[in-house]
Amino acid sequence: MNDARQLVSLCTENHLTISSCESLTAGLFTSTIASIPGASAILKGGLVTYFTPMKSVLAHVDVDLIQKYGVISEECAYAMAKNTRQIMDVDYCISFTGNAGPDAWEEKPAGRVYCAIASKKVIQVYGFQCTGLSRNDVREHVVMQMIDILIQTIQKENICQKKK
Repeated sequence: MNDARQLVSLCTENHLTISSCESLTAGLFTSTIASIPGASAILKGGLVTYFTPMKSVLAHVDVDLIQKYGVISEECAYAMAKNTRQIMDVDYCISFTGNAGPDAWEEKPAGRVYCAIASKKVIQVYGFQCTGLSRNDVREHVVMQMIDILIQTIQKENICQKKK
């Protein structure tokens, strides 16, 4: 939870807004951030696109992309973050898609997760293979990992901006 506090503080200090597009985490990231006092100043909201068609309906992920690569893919995570950042009009959007298990799905093993962070400058995709974890442990693990990565991304981008 300290990392979530750090993220809220960092965004508040830099007047940044965030949002999320969550599939396998089903709103866990947004809920984690919202549990921190002051989050309402930086968290615009999140889309929960757990059911595959909702990725197209809510996050405007192209149906052809989903048919070609599947929802458990770098391409889908990228599109979820990119499109939701634009929909929510935020500085940073984070996406989560994958297979929490217990069985393989889309020929991807349990624990395979793809996340992305979209800023106004760049979109970066991250892949995880969380072997031997329960469904909820996979979800919690990737949320905590991505909070750390989002903090590092914001720090890096804002340090570069301040030097200009």
